[in-house]
Amino acid sequence: MFEAIVTLCVSLEAGPCRDHLLPGFEAASQAACLRQLQDRAPDLGIAGLLPRGAPECAPVGPPLEMTEVAAGVFVHRGAIAEPDATNRGDVSNLGFVVGETSVAVIDSGTARWMGEGTWRAVRAVTDKPVSHIILTHMHPDHVFGASVFVEAGALAVGHADLPRALINRQANYLESLGRLMGAEALLGTEVTTLDQFVETGAEIDLGGRVLRLETWPTSHTGTDLTVLDQGTGVLFAGDLVFDQHTPALDGSLLGWRAVMAELAQREVTGVVPGHGGPLLDWPVGAADMLRYLAVLERDTRQALDEGARLGDAVEVIAAEEEDHWQLFEAYNPRNATVAFTELEWE
Repeated sequence: MFEAIVTLCVSLEAGPCRDHLLPGFEAASQAACLRQLQDRAPDLGIAGLLPRGAPECAPVGPPLEMTEVAAGVFVHRGAIAEPDATNRGDVSNLGFVVGETSVAVIDSGTARWMGEGTWRAVRAVTDKPVSHIILTHMHPDHVFGASVFVEAGALAVGHADLPRALINRQANYLESLGRLMGAEALLGTEVTTLDQFVETGAEIDLGGRVLRLETWPTSHTGTDLTVLDQGTGVLFAGDLVFDQHTPALDGSLLGWRAVMAELAQREVTGVVPGHGGPLLDWPVGAADMLRYLAVLERDTRQALDEGARLGDAVEVIAAEEEDHWQLFEAYNPRNATVAFTELEWE
C-alpha cells in the first residue's frame, strides 16, 4: 500500500520540517496513488507551513498500535508519562469503532502525527470512511491530532462548551507542548473546529452500530463527554476514568465524585479509561478512582477544619494514595490545590 505525503516546513531555509500524511490518497500501487494526486489536488494549507517540493507517494508509514478490545472496537494505549521528546506526546488512550458503513474515531492524541498514525491504523483494518472524530474533553493529549480526520471529511464532534475552552487555552497548550516535545514533533498540529455540538446527548449511527454520546456536569473538566458503543457495551470514558495514572482534577471534585458514583452504576461490559487500561472490568474498574476521590475530599476537609494553609495542606492531602498511582508527585499537589480552593468556598 502507498499513501500521499508532503514535506512541510516552518522555514524552507532553516526548517524544522517533517513529512505530513495527506489522508484519502491511499492506493495499492504507487502509480494509482499518483493518479489520485493528479485527479484532485490536495489541500496543503496545514497550520501555515510551507511545502518543500510537491506531494509524492510512498509506502504506508507506521500505524499506531491498536488492541481490539471487543468486536470492531480498537484502542491505543498511551504511555503513562508526561509528554516529552522521547514519547512525542503519546501519553493518552484513543480508539475507533467500525460500523457497517463508516468508522468513528474517539480522541486523537497530542499532535498531528498521532492523528496520522491513527488514520493508518484504521486503514489497516478497513477502507470504510471515517465519518466522525469524537473528542471527549478539552485536554490537548486527547484533541490535537483531530485535523487529519477533518481533512479527510470526518465531522468533528464534542461537548458544546469545548470550543470556548480550547480558545481560552490553546495558545498555552501549544507553547507548553512545544517546549516539552520539541518543535518537530508538534509540526502541523492545530486546533480543530467542531461541526457537531453535544448539549446533553446524541447518537451516531455507523451503519448497524449506534454510538451513544453523553455529556456530564463539571467534573474532571467542564467539557467531559462519554461514548457508549451500544453494540458491545464498551464505554469510552475519556479522562472521567483514570487507571494507574494519578487522576488529574481540572474541574470540580464534588462534581467528579457524583459523576463517578453514577458511572459505577452503569451496566456496561467494559470501560476504556483516558489513561491506563486499555479495558477495565466494570464496576470493579471504578474502585481505585472512587477511593482516591473520597480520600482527596476527606483530607481536604480535614485540612480546612484544622485551619491549615494551602501550601502546607497540599503536602499531606491524599498522601496515603501515593503507592497506588504513577506520576503522583506531578498531579496530586495540583489536585489538592483545586480541591482546597473549591471546598474552601463551598
